[in-house]
Amino acid sequence: MPSEPIDLSSHKALAGVSRVAILEVLRASTGTQDVQAIAAHVGLHNNTVRTHLDQLVEAGLVDSSVEVRTTPGRPRVLFRASAAAPAAEADSYKLLAGILASTIDAGAPVRGASAPRTAAAEAGRRWGRTVVGSDRPGFGSVDAEDGVERIVALLDEVGFAPRISERSAAGSTKQDSGGAGVHSTVIELHRCPFRDVALEHSDVVCGVHLGLMQGALEQMGAPSASIRLEPFVRPGLCLVHVSSTDTAGTGGAA
Repeated sequence: MPSEPIDLSSHKALAGVSRVAILEVLRASTGTQDVQAIAAHVGLHNNTVRTHLDQLVEAGLVDSSVEVRTTPGRPRVLFRASAAAPAAEADSYKLLAGILASTIDAGAPVRGASAPRTAAAEAGRRWGRTVVGSDRPGFGSVDAEDGVERIVALLDEVGFAPRISERSAAGSTKQDSGGAGVHSTVIELHRCPFRDVALEHSDVVCGVHLGLMQGALEQMGAPSASIRLEPFVRPGLCLVHVSSTDTAGTGGAA
């Protein structure tokens, strides 16, 4: 899937959870915001927010201006999301910001997780359950094969340029000890919208992606499935291994 190249400095600026949250606040705003207002939204100290804003401005993701005053007093510095940010990058990081915001909103349970990957995967699951919620047309109880197809469609929407591997294009089906059909599929991901961040923070970013697929399958009512994400098997390619069992009821993905 062709796309415009994403500037590395922008990726580095958005590698931190707090900066992503700040940028999302500004993108959701119809006007400008000062430091105090932004700090109130994200729950950080004013000085911390100023530091993050400096990096976002330097990366070209945020514009700053000085308030024009007609009365005595020190003018405020106002901030707004830059309209010049590349559309593909904005879309990708809007998604990532939503996932991270859901983690922040969830509060203590995620903060108390023993590992960043565990916390990230749980955030991804919540996001996956949200994006395939009951108001999403075409999603309901599905079989194993349909579940894989819909996961591929979801990954395509996110921007991963997925493709079912030729070695499993027709689906590989076996029977387990109980006689149930076990479907094994490999999904190739040819583009990661968060590649540079993932290279530096693979536990968190890949954990979110894994959780996204797990939560989506759970919300669809797909059969019990095991999902394994194999990141960067070679430059520009990650693999998702999905093993689904046709059993009654809804199962999680591990």
